Amino acid sequence: MAIAQRPTSAFVGASWLALLVGVITYLVGLWNASMQLNEKGYYFTLLLYGLFAAVSLQKSVRDRMEGIRVTSLYFGLCWVSVLAALVLLGVGLWNATLAPSEKGFYAMSFALSLFAAVAVQKNVRDSADLAEPSGDTL
Repeated sequence: MAIAQRPTSAFVGASWLALLVGVITYLVGLWNASMQLNEKGYYFTLLLYGLFAAVSLQKSVRDRMEGIRVTSLYFGLCWVSVLAALVLLGVGLWNATLAPSEKGFYAMSFALSLFAAVAVQKNVRDSADLAEPSGDTL
């Protein structure tokens, strides 16, 4: 087993900054978009679902690496959820009456948000593991 190391302040800061930039730009894009409220709600819900699914998948992978039991059913549901969020975003953008640049904007800010959420969760868990080796972690 590898020796646990605390994440550097630069990596923690960059992870949080990436998460904030991704989520805020996605939400500002939705706020300024000329689409119906139900469409905005669809994309907002996908962001929330995608963030939760990505963090849950990362936690499940990490738990398995550390020998913490994760059922195959839950692990599979995590993967299905991440893939469903990505597919639903792709289908929504494919069928949206948006300029290609807007579609790319939403896709990239969504991907940045999911990646950053995983990095932030990893940093939180690494820091918590070093602070309280026997306590519960995220």
